[in-house]
Amino acid sequence: MTVEQVKVIEVERRYRLIAPFLDERQRRLWAGTEAASLGHGGVECVARATKLAIKTVRRGRNEVNDPQSASVSPDSSSVRTSGAGRPRLEEQHPEILKALLDLVEPTVRGDPESPLRWTCKSSYNLAEELCAKGFEVSSTTVQRLLSDQEFSLQGLRKANEGKGHPDRDDQFQYIYKKVKSYQKRKQPVVSVDAKKKELIGDFPNGGREYRKKGNPQRVEAYSFPSMAKGKAAPYGVYDQGANEGWVTVGMSADTAEFAVSTIRTWWDRMGKPRYKGANELLITADCGGSNGYRARLWKARLQDFADTSGVSVRVMHYPPGTSKWNKIEHRLFNHITMNWRGRTLSSFEIVVECIGNTTTTTGLNVEAQLDQKDYLKGIKISDEEMESLNIKRDKFHGEWNYILTPRI
Repeated sequence: MTVEQVKVIEVERRYRLIAPFLDERQRRLWAGTEAASLGHGGVECVARATKLAIKTVRRGRNEVNDPQSASVSPDSSSVRTSGAGRPRLEEQHPEILKALLDLVEPTVRGDPESPLRWTCKSSYNLAEELCAKGFEVSSTTVQRLLSDQEFSLQGLRKANEGKGHPDRDDQFQYIYKKVKSYQKRKQPVVSVDAKKKELIGDFPNGGREYRKKGNPQRVEAYSFPSMAKGKAAPYGVYDQGANEGWVTVGMSADTAEFAVSTIRTWWDRMGKPRYKGANELLITADCGGSNGYRARLWKARLQDFADTSGVSVRVMHYPPGTSKWNKIEHRLFNHITMNWRGRTLSSFEIVVECIGNTTTTTGLNVEAQLDQKDYLKGIKISDEEMESLNIKRDKFHGEWNYILTPRI
């Protein structure tokens, strides 16, 4: 091994130890000091050991030998002279920012017929389109430019509920007071709603669960209804006081008759045994769907339930556009969805089992049952039948708040 090779190895060892603690200017000055101490051939030796450019090492040596020639004074905290380095792309081509914003927000700032109007606006696609316009730009630079303009990757947010009803808050307060009144008297209070229908078959389902590595469950590539064995229509009843839920999984349509049938089953299986001697029932529900406040069949079947059970049924509907405030949504349905994530709902039995095995750390208990009855759509309730109902509407929004008492 030659003397020169030994020098390179020693310099490389010292540089490797100190390099993590040096900035650009300090590295240059350290390399210059080493080169000056080695004498003739020191610049080439240090450049080989540190992988720095020869002109960088030579410049560092000159600054060490003559501090007055340094571009930055020794007591300065700056690494480079002000204005040093290559100018940024937007400084060389100020028009690139407008071109980029026109692509990102075509309906606001640019042409609605922009070629990227209906294309995924990834940094790669944006860079490609800018290059087609004559700008030499990479996807990394596009990301930096967007970040400088306070853009970030964002998903869609569910927030638009339509125009709020002027009595929305008052209805919330009205429901709250009635619920507390019923619970104080030990009378049952339930929240009801229909869950999203699920296709039955080997279809993809969002979420993940543990399996052996490299052994994912195979499912269909597409989720076409024509490929399904059927549709599961879950309708739930959530007991707000007992933290219990009942879900009937229907195999046909989600109708008002199906909804009230589920309430009746809940009452016979869970409600009546728990609330012995209860003669009142409070139901909170959305304002639309099978349990909507305009549905005549909903009221007619609730009247039948009141007659046969001997229970007065009070119904209180949430205002339009506020369905997510319904207790059943975030106290029952979301837990069911979490429980069957990453699983294929290949049969009605699996749907029932997944729902029935749903639990939480707060003690949620859920029972489920399959209903194979065929519920017909389009059943009409005549004016005469509506007049026969023993219904009393509240003074405050009687269309939302009403009570059905048993007919003697």
